[in-house]
Amino acid sequence: MVYLWSVLCFSGLTVALAIWLMISERLLVDYGVCKLDINAGEKPLEVDGGRTLLSTLYANEIFIPSACGGKGSCGHCKITVTAGGGPVLSTETPYLARKEIRSNLRLACQVKIREDIYVRIPSDLLNVRMFTSTVESIVDLTHDIKEIRLRLEEPDQISHRPGQYVQVQAPSLEEPVFRAYSISSPVYEPNLVELVVRLVPGGIGSTYLHDLQVGETVNFTGPYGEFVLTENPSVEIVCVGGGCGMAPMKNIIFTIYNKWPDRSCWLFFGCRTTKDIFYLEQFEKLAKKHTNFHVVYALSDKLDKNEKWAGETGFIHLEVDK
Repeated sequence: MVYLWSVLCFSGLTVALAIWLMISERLLVDYGVCKLDINAGEKPLEVDGGRTLLSTLYANEIFIPSACGGKGSCGHCKITVTAGGGPVLSTETPYLARKEIRSNLRLACQVKIREDIYVRIPSDLLNVRMFTSTVESIVDLTHDIKEIRLRLEEPDQISHRPGQYVQVQAPSLEEPVFRAYSISSPVYEPNLVELVVRLVPGGIGSTYLHDLQVGETVNFTGPYGEFVLTENPSVEIVCVGGGCGMAPMKNIIFTIYNKWPDRSCWLFFGCRTTKDIFYLEQFEKLAKKHTNFHVVYALSDKLDKNEKWAGETGFIHLEVDK
């Protein structure tokens, strides 16, 4: 019992000290106004020192991808800091390769602005916008996956490439919290963003999205991502996935057959049981219209007596091998 109390007291003192240090820095240390230079003068800003680089960029509508909401646990918010960022912190090194450190890559959520700072940000990220949308429809695809269609309000259109994603802003009392979701709607629907979301128990983003009602407002940033469809129509496309991994594949496939009706494409989709099947009828209908589109669904779990399934069984990667 004494040992337990010792651990609790030590943990409490450690937390209290950390909170005290954070409050002291905010109240007692004044870094003044600092210069934030982006891409060698392309976008110069004057900002208040003391905040993280990530939160400062967000406050100035420059949206760097961050799946953990700036907690330093995802490693997505990498940008180049050429000067003024201070030494690389121990909280950054698990997410940075030696080559990246030598190239001055940093985690924007861990870099504090304490002096003039000079950064390089890819032009694609400078074009990312914050969108306001309204929930147009919600469809239960399976027991734990929903299709959520968002109609854009401001701006009222988005330009994205098949395979890219957006970051949905979830309610938070502290720093903005964003979670990444692939766009499942095709590019020829520029005034809509459709998401395929699996519920993760306790997940900040998925629980928020699964609790939405038609007509509610949703804010998100985007588009992001370098995983995109090649524009070369002679390249055959093979899509392999399962669950909510359907989202980017649906975007890719419907975009293909809107733009290149004769292009060759395969879809391999794995489900556990018949209850996990969705979109199959849509894809079979598309395959009848386009003979170069091939659809293979497979069930990995043993079928119950009441389940009727004439398709493939086993793990989906084995169907790809075949």
